[in-house]
This record gives sequence, structure tokens and C-alpha cells, in this order.
Amino acid sequence: MTSIGSGDRGWLRALPAEAGRDTLLSRAGHRVLSARRLSELVQGRPPGVTGSQWTSASRAGFDFVVYAADTGRPVVAVEIGPVPPAGSAEQRVERLKDAVSAAAGLPVLRIGSPTLRAAEHGRRLVEYVIDARGYAAGGPSAVGTEPAPVGFRDILGRLPDGRTGPVNDLGALTRAAAVEAYVAGQVADPIVRGLHVRWVDGPAQGWSWVQVRPDACLVERVSVTEHRFSCGIDAARLAEDLATVAVGERLRENAVADLLPRAEWTAQIAALSQRRHELVGGFAFDHLCAD
Repeated sequence: MTSIGSGDRGWLRALPAEAGRDTLLSRAGHRVLSARRLSELVQGRPPGVTGSQWTSASRAGFDFVVYAADTGRPVVAVEIGPVPPAGSAEQRVERLKDAVSAAAGLPVLRIGSPTLRAAEHGRRLVEYVIDARGYAAGGPSAVGTEPAPVGFRDILGRLPDGRTGPVNDLGALTRAAAVEAYVAGQVADPIVRGLHVRWVDGPAQGWSWVQVRPDACLVERVSVTEHRFSCGIDAARLAEDLATVAVGERLRENAVADLLPRAEWTAQIAALSQRRHELVGGFAFDHLCAD
């Protein structure tokens, strides 16, 4: 394996020679490999990383790595799964991985969710991000009097239920499933609701919920953290859409035991609104604060 050039100071490894055998998917000029350890991505211990940090972090891995097929450069390392508890050994490893990745110049995309998993949802997510970035890079620019281009998330087309709507809404299947669940008497309201925020110097977060009983909601939260990387769409909207996907997984599996009282959830939204000074762009969901 070789370095990919002086632009990254030689710390990142190129697309490995065995990529043809290990490639999970090829899409739009990218090749995606799964389950890569940090030591397979970073060539040696970067400056500023101690021996102890390197020993601990190098054994840890990412769920997927996206490479540019033409240059062999790593585009982003992707991780999907639960957010480690504060002060846990898992959180310490995550921070070490972030420190080594930053020192080596490795872009990282981290999706935090108690429900979404790499095995079930990772491939679709990686494909989506590749497509979104390609659209953002190749779409028309709004210059002078030209109208602003439609964002990738807002492209209209035919939805699975036959209606016209945003075809790149990852939560579209969940919204259709919620209507079916309502007709079957499994939920009290067919509407899937959501909100999203981005913390100043922190991750983007999205919430999605459906009212299973008149007094209780099924709530999912997803965080999206971009390190030296952009998803091609607003990370907060992506977080909300992924939270909606998680709601759909819960509905599909009929895993609706851990419900949140509606009044308590409304109080949590109101508490979030009081922290608007900590949010990029403030808080745009005051209409949800009233039960």
C-alpha cells in the first residue's frame, strides 16, 4: 500500500490493491469498502499523536470507507451506531479515533442512533451521500438572476404510495408505513412529525416521532457529525430523515414498547427551544412546543 501524495503529508493510505475483491459497491466514481481498521487507513503515527493514543486508536475501525476511484484517495470514513455513553471506554476510543483522524487529515462521517445499524442501513446511506455530493458538485449555480437550484433533498417525483413528493426523502417509506399502521389501528395518528437542529461547534441532530397512543409517542433521535466533510445536503435535515427511517424500523418490527408520554415529549421540545442561542440559526419549531 502506498501514500496518496504530499497534499495529505503522506499519512493516508491509498485504495488497497485488493480493493477489487473487497469492494462493497462502486458508484459514481467511488469505491466503497467495509470494516476498515484505522491502521489500514493511516500510514504510521501522525505528528501530535502519542504512542499510547496510536496503539489504542489504530485497532479501532470504521464501518465503511469511501474512496475516489480515480485517485485512490479516501473521501470519508463512515461510522453508524449508538452514541457511546459519556465517560465510557467506548467514548474514549471514539475520541482517540477522532484525534488520529484529524492529525492524518481523514474525513469522518458519524451517524449516532440507537436503532440504525451499519449492516442494515449503511449501504443505502453511503449511496445516498455519494449521490447528494455528486448533485451538489455538478448542479447549476444560482448566479445573477438565475433561480436557485433545487436541493437534492427537494427533487420532486413519484413516491412509493403514488403521490408526488421529494423522491430523496429517506423517510418516505416510513411515512407510507405510518398511514398503513393507522388504518390497521396500530397508531393513533398517521402523521410522522420531526424537527432538526445544529449545535454551535457540535453535531446536527434530528428527531422524528409518531403518536402511537393519544397520550404517548414513539420518538427516535439521530445525530450527524461531519469532520472535514460535507454530506452534500444539510446535515440537520439528514439527521431528521434518518430519525424517520429509525421510526419506520420500530414500526416494522412492532417495537413500540418504549414510548414517551406526549406531555413529557412536548416539555422536552420546549426545553430545547430555550437553548436556541446554542443553535446555528436558532430554533424554528416553536409551533411544536404546545401540546
